[in-house]
Amino acid sequence: MPRRSDGRSGPPFGDRPGGSGVVDEAIDRLKRRIESGEFPPGHRLPPEPVLANELELSRLSLREAVRALALAGVLEVRHGAGTFVTDLRPDRVVEAIGRFLELADDDGVVELLECRRVVEPGATALAATRITDDRLSALRGRIDEMRAMRDPEELVRADLRFHADIVAAAGNATLGALASSVAQHTARARVWRALVAENVAAQTHQQHLDIHTALCRRDSMAAFVAATQHVQAVEDWVVRRLPDPSERP
Repeated sequence: MPRRSDGRSGPPFGDRPGGSGVVDEAIDRLKRRIESGEFPPGHRLPPEPVLANELELSRLSLREAVRALALAGVLEVRHGAGTFVTDLRPDRVVEAIGRFLELADDDGVVELLECRRVVEPGATALAATRITDDRLSALRGRIDEMRAMRDPEELVRADLRFHADIVAAAGNATLGALASSVAQHTARARVWRALVAENVAAQTHQQHLDIHTALCRRDSMAAFVAATQHVQAVEDWVVRRLPDPSERP
């Protein structure tokens, strides 16, 4: 029987056909060590040769497993320092999901806009019960600043900050990460609308005022309705201008 690179006899795990299944097994083995508490949050993983030997994996399979778990937000690779287990906060995991949203096609953009319609109004309603006077004052300042903006990209960036501040006032980091991931990946569609649609700035300004008024009243239902009308306007405009799926090549 051929000798393995780690000194033991037998074929090295992961160096045979069917690599994807082998990588899945590598991920599972590493996850079990993390879930058992052997590798707690903040723990630096052993050097690659040592860990591959402990898990009976080839270094290639281990490397792929580490890459996958880093993309999922479970591990953090710090160049020059090693690989560490993250604190596994839900908001960190949600942020990791956002990395995959860049791949969205037209259908994906529509789904993201639908997600925004579900998430953002709910977060705004929650913020109405928790927002402070200082935050309300800062939000009003943002509205006034946006009123004078003419550049579509600048306006969308300011709009993102406005809604991020509202979600932050809800005091839920996981909800904030989810809302941010969705909102950031709808920005291009919103810039497109701001570039070609008429009266977008004026409509957006009034919608922001309506949201702010509801927040000042601490009225969750009114805040939910105002935020829904705001995000629905963007979604409806984009959906009407996307090609019919049946007509795509």
